[in-house]
Amino acid sequence: MTLDQARITAFADATDDQQWIHVDTARAAAESPFGAPVAHGFLTLSLLPRLTGEVFNVAGITTRINYGLDRLRFIAPVVVDSRVRAAVTLSGIDDRGDGRHLVRTAVTIEIEGGDKPALLADSLTLYIE
Repeated sequence: MTLDQARITAFADATDDQQWIHVDTARAAAESPFGAPVAHGFLTLSLLPRLTGEVFNVAGITTRINYGLDRLRFIAPVVVDSRVRAAVTLSGIDDRGDGRHLVRTAVTIEIEGGDKPALLADSLTLYIE
């Protein structure tokens, strides 16, 4: 998935986070240490369900519910027009009974061509049969 300026600006509008480092392309090019606008960390985080949903499919599940995060770290900025993807490792499954399973995954959002990931998170998702 590419994080273009339109997506970054839409997120800025939705969250009322209009910091110049995200939305002012001229100023970011001139003053930012990254030489261009960067995506909000929380924009990158908000893509977890979309990106991790592409990694694996669980048969027989009717609903997936974001249950939260145990740990989150923003490691490297995502510069405008960067492509990102998720790498997911299954950490555990807790049977909650009644057709519900709490799935724990270690998620890394990778930046194409980058030497560091955008973020690391221990994600919790409740799967319901």
